[in-house]
Amino acid sequence: MRIENKLAELGFVLPPAPEPQPGFQFAFEWARVRGNRVYLSGHAAQNPDGTLAGPFGKVPSQVSVDDACDAARSAALSMIASVARAVGDLDRVTAWLNVSGMVNADSGFHHSTVVLNSFSDLILCVFGPQIGAHARTAVGVQSLPLDNVVIVAAEIEIDGDVP
Repeated sequence: MRIENKLAELGFVLPPAPEPQPGFQFAFEWARVRGNRVYLSGHAAQNPDGTLAGPFGKVPSQVSVDDACDAARSAALSMIASVARAVGDLDRVTAWLNVSGMVNADSGFHHSTVVLNSFSDLILCVFGPQIGAHARTAVGVQSLPLDNVVIVAAEIEIDGDVP
């Protein structure tokens, strides 16, 4: 309950499983557990009801860097929620290993790492430096599914296998 208590102390509420937009279907698992690894699909910002939160569009012409940073933090909460649903207890997380983040960016936008720092900072704040430290890739891309501004995938390690 240490991680859940830390989330509550920080005022964070984890969203439910992502809800697809009408006419769209998710054909994958948000968290795939294999042995002591959890592979996390690309997560975006969510509203408290599970719908996609946005903002939508390209950074910086349609979405400010600050708003993109907020979306990256929200994507971290979405991902933590998927981990909780997959493994039951967030205290089982022993390491965030690798994070891959994509920013829906205008040509020439060179600050994708600034946007993804918000994701990394939240993970480090919640899990601490021993567990939360991770390798990371942050790239700008021409477009993202459903025009999301940020999508982040990750691999983590857990204590023991999930039955």
